[in-house]
Amino acid sequence: MSPRFKIESAEAVYHCISYLNNGIVLDTEAREVLRQHLWRNAEFCGVQILTYVIMPDHFRVLVRVPAKTDVPDAELLRRHKVLYPKPSASLAAILKGLPALLKTNDPVAAAWRKQQLGRMHNVSQFMKFLKQHFSRWLNRAHNCRGTAWSERFKSVIVEDRADVLTTMSAYLDLTPVRAGLAGNPKDYPYCGYAEALNGNKSAQAGIIYSVTGGQPGGTWRDAHETYRLSLFGDGDGDGAKQRADKEVSVTPAQLEKAMKGEENPLPLAGVLRREVRQFTDGGVIGGKEFVARHLARYQRKTGRRKHLSTQALPPVTEWGDIAAMRNLRKNAIK
Repeated sequence: MSPRFKIESAEAVYHCISYLNNGIVLDTEAREVLRQHLWRNAEFCGVQILTYVIMPDHFRVLVRVPAKTDVPDAELLRRHKVLYPKPSASLAAILKGLPALLKTNDPVAAAWRKQQLGRMHNVSQFMKFLKQHFSRWLNRAHNCRGTAWSERFKSVIVEDRADVLTTMSAYLDLTPVRAGLAGNPKDYPYCGYAEALNGNKSAQAGIIYSVTGGQPGGTWRDAHETYRLSLFGDGDGDGAKQRADKEVSVTPAQLEKAMKGEENPLPLAGVLRREVRQFTDGGVIGGKEFVARHLARYQRKTGRRKHLSTQALPPVTEWGDIAAMRNLRKNAIK
């Protein structure tokens, strides 16, 4: 959907994708720095990363943006320290007297508070701030100037529902597998699943949220058991239960037959190892009622009525109730 007519929800989940300028490739150091910036900016902005993947030429993040709430001054200061763990001398001098000024509601402190709050609980601000911070590091590290990013980030609104979030999370975590950079996402250190397996509590909490749909009481062990079914089908990618690659992969010929109805529904884990354009360009992903509701809002806002309707995903696998807002049947899955 056009950025001009982007629909912002009070509380929503977004699949955000940003591509680097042509010629810029992130080496392992740059991917590690971007990973650190990703977590720090998320904590500062008050958003939750459900999962992410950083590739050599782009990154994707599935992020939940809670509704705006009051943020006490003490929390603002804590988040600011998270974002700037090593402040410059000038910034350190400003921060030194800031707590006292905030208590008196000094005009300078009030302006600082307003600026920080304006950067929180907003997906656009989160992505803008993240990309700016990383661009500055990249320019310093490589003694260059200019933006690192090719264009404004793309985003897809995702329904905050367990089956939808689990499917989208698995799709992101399987990105390095689709690109041939890893046979198993656990072996690619710049994705949410690998971080969760390595004990990152925030990464684990993101996958737990996806699997449970945000219901309380979920544990990492239970969530992992469920989540790996989306990643590996009946197996877990390790040991005796692992399915052979040919059993979970899906060939172009199988996709073509399935699109024509000449093939039985293919395994979801195999389909997620192919490019699914709706997950990147579908505008809205979720149940049919969810998509229809956002479509109606989009039509009211833009005045566009024709050639728009809730679109079922290509019938190559059992998607359940998941649909999209845009019709991308041509090369929809490849």
